[in-house]
Amino acid sequence: MTDDREQQRARQDVLLELLNSTPVVNGMAEDQLADPAAARSWQQAHGGSGTAEEHRHLLQARDALQDVVRGTRPAASLAPLLKDVSSRPHLLPAGVSWELDAPAERRMAVEAVMAWSGLQEAMPGRLRACANPECRLFLIDRSKTNKGRWCSMAVCGNRMKARRHYQRTRDTAGE
Repeated sequence: MTDDREQQRARQDVLLELLNSTPVVNGMAEDQLADPAAARSWQQAHGGSGTAEEHRHLLQARDALQDVVRGTRPAASLAPLLKDVSSRPHLLPAGVSWELDAPAERRMAVEAVMAWSGLQEAMPGRLRACANPECRLFLIDRSKTNKGRWCSMAVCGNRMKARRHYQRTRDTAGE
């Protein structure tokens, strides 16, 4: 059971890394997977082949998943990414394991969608966009209270709290 949780956590972490590959740097959105060499390295580091076709499908999945998590696209928009995908059971001494059967060039994209789906099932509402409107990052809230709002309390959380404090101070000074 612990191995399953560790594998699930690893898939969630890769999903979050993929979603967060378009951060805002110095006020500008940056795509960390736009450079073919950087993308190939990222793909290979996460078990992919590093091909251009795999990269294309991975970017489609990332962009669609970002929109689904932000609520600007319905989950049904992910359906084309799962075309011709199936899962096969394997009987093991410890139970049944399921093996994903997807075209090789789409496997990473499908795994990202499956990680999102698993997260939605296991921890509904815990994957969300950062509450800072100037940030493009996402977070998985693993806290007991499920009240996490920022990708980073030190960065976005502090900025948003400082802005609210400044606004309250300015509003009371103007009265």
